[in-house]
Amino acid sequence: DVQLQASGGGLVQPGESLRLSCAASGFTFDDYIIGWFRQAPGKERERVACISTAVAATYYADSVKGRFTTSSDNAKSTVYLQMNSLKPEDTAVYYCAVVSLGRGWGAFIASEMDSWGKGTQVTVSS
Repeated sequence: DVQLQASGGGLVQPGESLRLSCAASGFTFDDYIIGWFRQAPGKERERVACISTAVAATYYADSVKGRFTTSSDNAKSTVYLQMNSLKPEDTAVYYCAVVSLGRGWGAFIASEMDSWGKGTQVTVSS
């Protein structure tokens, strides 16, 4: 079974950084697109970033481009989301999720994901 566990959330001030981790098991990294969604109170879950180790490609939402970086350590079966220059609007519960690479990049949307991990809360506030 695919298992995903996100961690690393917390409370930070605007402009600070956090690194989220997603520990994964039960599947081969190269077979999946692995990435991050977030959901703020009263808002829909939105995709943030994702990575495919098989094709060495990444995707970032416009709202986080230049500030967030996702990476993968296949040996540790872990995907990371480095979040710099955090803003109050980044406050949300962050989830990691996977979808089969065979379904294409277009399948990396909330309604199409194959598996989800439990979220981790990120709060950006002064």
